[in-house]
Amino acid sequence: MATAQFGKETSTRGEFVRQPNRFTERITTDGPRRPEPGRYRLIVSLACPWAHRAVIVRKLLGLEDAISLGVVDPLRDDRGWRFTLDPDNRDPVLGVEYLADVYRATDPDYQGRVTVPTIVDTTTGTVVTNDYPQITLDLSTQWRAFQGPSPSPPAADGFELYPVELRAEIDALIEPIFHHVNNGVYKAGFATSQAAYDKAYAELFAELDRLSERLADRRYLMGDRLTEVDIRLFTTLVRFDAVYHGHFKCNRQKLSEMPVLWAYARDIFQIPGVAETVDFDHIKRHYYATHEQINPTRIVPAGPDPAGWWEPHGR
Repeated sequence: MATAQFGKETSTRGEFVRQPNRFTERITTDGPRRPEPGRYRLIVSLACPWAHRAVIVRKLLGLEDAISLGVVDPLRDDRGWRFTLDPDNRDPVLGVEYLADVYRATDPDYQGRVTVPTIVDTTTGTVVTNDYPQITLDLSTQWRAFQGPSPSPPAADGFELYPVELRAEIDALIEPIFHHVNNGVYKAGFATSQAAYDKAYAELFAELDRLSERLADRRYLMGDRLTEVDIRLFTTLVRFDAVYHGHFKCNRQKLSEMPVLWAYARDIFQIPGVAETVDFDHIKRHYYATHEQINPTRIVPAGPDPAGWWEPHGR
């Protein structure tokens, strides 16, 4: 997640520049670190769209018994993500109060932001990866032997979110969605110059228009099957009206005023298992109460009414 500390991630032109991921070791079937049920713990914030992807994929692929889940408080203090939702304010598996404690145990000289999602090796108490784009792909491809029953149809076969025959097309879609939508809302929200904001705003809505056109005659971005790229788009769309429209000034339209994307997002939200991964309270409290430069009063808005997410989507 981006923080309210603009200086370290803002260019001289006022453009938001996201920090690169520091820990990028992978858990692979043929590598030195292999999938092992019960060994790894996924640490997330339910407010964070990057972490939300991993929560959804873990659930849809039936990996909940294989990889445990730790959830941080949506509000951070000056030491970062806190485990205040757990008894004694400590993660019950890792035994730490702050995710930063795990980062320091891994690299005592680490000076960057502590980010979610993070996968931790519970046998060593150290970080394996905070490389959010790769985490979900590896859950799909490297943990297949441990995937269990899905909460959603096709339950008999489970989901295949990153099928080999579609990977090139999925990857091609992922790139502009990341730059202009997933990260685009942040580039608009954290811009410190009018020119940087205007550019991000224009690119965001141009991409949303392209996606709306693509989805006008197909259920999902790849046709009739849900894939990784849908989940990556969904975690931004589900936050759009609650935080990005107002808080990040992405206000040409609300999601609920874009008919195709609104129906598409509701379709994914209503897939069994997905809605329970969405916590609008955590989402709103994090954004409005953490980004002090954008919202100095830290007042959290009461709306919008989430009931609309359950309206029939007609897709």
